[in-house]
Amino acid sequence: MLPDAIRLWAALVLIVIVPPASAMDAAAPPREASTDAMAQAASPQAVAEYRRLLRQYQEARAAFEEEADVYWNSIAEKRRGRNARRREHLAIALDDYVLTQPPVYTGPRRPVSPEGEEAPEPKPRPHKAIPLVGDLLQAASEHFQWTPQKPANEVEFKRAYARVASAAGLTREQAVRVYSFETGGNGNYDMQSGLRSGRAISTAIGYNQLLTTNSVELIAEQGGEFLRELTQRAAQLSGAPRKAMDQKIAVLKKMVAYARSVPDDWSAHEKLADTPQGWAIHAMVLDIDVGPMLQTHKLLTSVIFARAKGYAHPLSAAELEMMNLTGDGTGLDMVTMPQAMRELVPTSNFFQRAGYERNPVAIRHNTVARLLAITDSRMDSNSNSPGARELAAAFYTPSATASPDGAR
Repeated sequence: MLPDAIRLWAALVLIVIVPPASAMDAAAPPREASTDAMAQAASPQAVAEYRRLLRQYQEARAAFEEEADVYWNSIAEKRRGRNARRREHLAIALDDYVLTQPPVYTGPRRPVSPEGEEAPEPKPRPHKAIPLVGDLLQAASEHFQWTPQKPANEVEFKRAYARVASAAGLTREQAVRVYSFETGGNGNYDMQSGLRSGRAISTAIGYNQLLTTNSVELIAEQGGEFLRELTQRAAQLSGAPRKAMDQKIAVLKKMVAYARSVPDDWSAHEKLADTPQGWAIHAMVLDIDVGPMLQTHKLLTSVIFARAKGYAHPLSAAELEMMNLTGDGTGLDMVTMPQAMRELVPTSNFFQRAGYERNPVAIRHNTVARLLAITDSRMDSNSNSPGARELAAAFYTPSATASPDGAR
């Protein structure tokens, strides 16, 4: 499912306010004059000292990079070895992991030049617009002439989700605790990740924070099952509700065909998800009938994956979340580990270097046991929030376990 990277641990929002050009001009002399003045003020002794410190820094940094390269290459080598052993159905032992923590640079900082040399211009990163809920709805209307059927209120969606999740075999504890972790315990069915001032940090939406690619992949893989479920519900309806359900089924059939127009792999689905039609498919996560099925199968696929790999033990909510966040293969690597190994194996074994160094949670809680423990702790805390309590109550209502009666 997902690439090997933990997402949604933290969001960093950086706002830079640039004053008008006139204010900047008035506040500081031209750059050239400022640089010249600094150069003139730098004594030969200061320049010589700077160059000495720079050499020290470069030598220390080069030594660290060499050490880091050896470490992360060993991480990759061990990962390849574990994958090979699993293909041969061999047991994974402690020495199949790197057991030391990644090296940390502790040498001198890069010195500041007394000559006023400017830092190299940063390369501008290409800006990629992240579609918001409104964009998804517009895409659904334009490309499929359809609008998701919204719930009457949040409780209705929670009850629909609880009913589908229970029927699929997910436990109340799994559903509520994952919801608590993913949304902070108060997320709505249409909650988008990191939404601030009309911008979001991700396309992740809902109780289990599905990405556009998740929706496309699930519609491609589970679309037939979704269509069968909707067809059964349609048979119990009449009049306007039956007409609306028939239209929804027709739209879903078109979406399934579009999602299946590419090979069934993550990268192909990711490309498809980044199209207006892919956005329209993601709008299904907002529908009262299809949305709960998508949210449920986001977790259910991990349960099925674990069983298919021979792991028959029930997944705790924290273990399920590891698979939900890191991808099924990487998550199962952690889940299948006995507790004694979890205490010893560093989290770095499950990351690429760049992903690890950007992840303060994995660095701070730097063994599998600690990472699972902090996940459990956050679930404990957030499960007391009103939204989480409301979802837990939905599992005890008759509508959470009964078949749809067609009243809607």
